[in-house]
Amino acid sequence: GNSGLLVSSVTAFREYQLNKAWVWEHQALTRARFVAGDIAIGEAFDNIRVEVMMQARDADKLKSEVLSMREKMRQAQHPQAGQFDLKHSVGGIIDVEFVVQYLVLLHAPRHPSLTRNIGNIGLLSLMAQLKIIDAELAKNVAAAYREFRHTQHMLKLQGATNLYVEWSTVSMQADAVRFLWLEVFGAENALVR
Repeated sequence: GNSGLLVSSVTAFREYQLNKAWVWEHQALTRARFVAGDIAIGEAFDNIRVEVMMQARDADKLKSEVLSMREKMRQAQHPQAGQFDLKHSVGGIIDVEFVVQYLVLLHAPRHPSLTRNIGNIGLLSLMAQLKIIDAELAKNVAAAYREFRHTQHMLKLQGATNLYVEWSTVSMQADAVRFLWLEVFGAENALVR
């Protein structure tokens, strides 16, 4: 970030994550992974990551903070009429990621397997197996996410400067994401296109 330290000790990192970090920082930890460097530091990071995700959380407060952050992000976007931004539009990539992150943070204390870094599609499948979300809905959202990511990669490889596609080409996938959002966050927090 713009205001954080570039480097901190493992002890300081743990202290910050357990006592001072914002929920959005914990959301980011659900996706974080050690990729290079000192193995001992990598193991310490992984242990802290799991410890943070395993913290018991107030469900209402967690929901409120996740929804608030997503709304702030949504307000910063200005989609074009009839177009669907694969990442930012209602029912897009970020909505899938926020649902998965929320569910990991909420349910990891009871289901430690959710702390594994297996990607959003793997986590959706695992959450269906654990009966956290409906299996058919998990399958549909995983397929939508896979399609969104594939299209995103194709657009980037073609040199596209934005990630817009015609709404009609992804409406079924976006609706699947919206249905999962509705199941997880309730009708009062339904996504409106």
